[in-house]
Amino acid sequence: MKQHVALKSLYSFVAVAELGSMTMAAERLFVSHSAVSQAIKSLETQLDTKLFHRLGRTVSLTREGKAYYREVAPALEKIVQASETLLKRKHDERLTINMVNSLALHWWIPRVEKLQQAIPNLDARISNLIGPFDLEREGVDVAIVHGKIDDWQQYYCEKLGDDELVMVCSPSLLETLPSDDLTTLVSNNPIIWVTNDRRKHDWEVWSQAHALSIPSSPRSLTFNASVQAIHAAIRSLGLLVTHRLFIKDEVDNQLLVEVGKAVVNPHQEYYFACPPEKLKLESTLALRGWLKSEFATSKQ
Repeated sequence: MKQHVALKSLYSFVAVAELGSMTMAAERLFVSHSAVSQAIKSLETQLDTKLFHRLGRTVSLTREGKAYYREVAPALEKIVQASETLLKRKHDERLTINMVNSLALHWWIPRVEKLQQAIPNLDARISNLIGPFDLEREGVDVAIVHGKIDDWQQYYCEKLGDDELVMVCSPSLLETLPSDDLTTLVSNNPIIWVTNDRRKHDWEVWSQAHALSIPSSPRSLTFNASVQAIHAAIRSLGLLVTHRLFIKDEVDNQLLVEVGKAVVNPHQEYYFACPPEKLKLESTLALRGWLKSEFATSKQ
């Protein structure tokens, strides 16, 4: 029966042979000096061969040890390289993707199953950082930018699509509205506002495109986040102007209905952004292709 030499003994042997010191070998392997000494002793016993000359605190290979090292060291290097290649492949399939929370909740999550079918090995991890930031410092591989690319010039950027603003309300609220005239609707019904810096101009842009005055209804609700405003609209609490992709799933499922025409938002667009070196990864290229296809489908 073949005797199998423990890998830990071989790692210790190669480290001691290359460094000429059991203490230094222990430091390289992150183990104790006694563990290395025991591993070498066990290996010599198993092989019934003296592999090292002990000269005080230093050691040197015997003739048999040198011959053994010439055979073992390249084989161990192949094991290390094969392991690193496998680990790198697993790491390359893991992408941290940043997008605003509303897009993640209302557009990304409803499409996760399609993504898993299209790129089954992708390990996607979502972050929700807001505004421009350093991708590498924050550990983000890819960003779906909702804005302008002026602040992302150091990265590879590719436009995914226009941002469209739409006015929405719940189907039940729409049934109770006395008129389909936009001026009457906006003037006589509660308005839902989102006031953070990225959304505060939504009503203004939409109103100007429809040649309407910015609504000033006293019966209004104000939120800081689009997620809250969308839930308020679903609960029939008023009219909301928001970003079309944020409510596409709700419209498709008849939780909300669009009123009036969609308006291209001149202040924001959607971009795929990543450090240029990330384009060398198959996972990044596959994700980019999938996003381009999904954004094209979302326009329909």
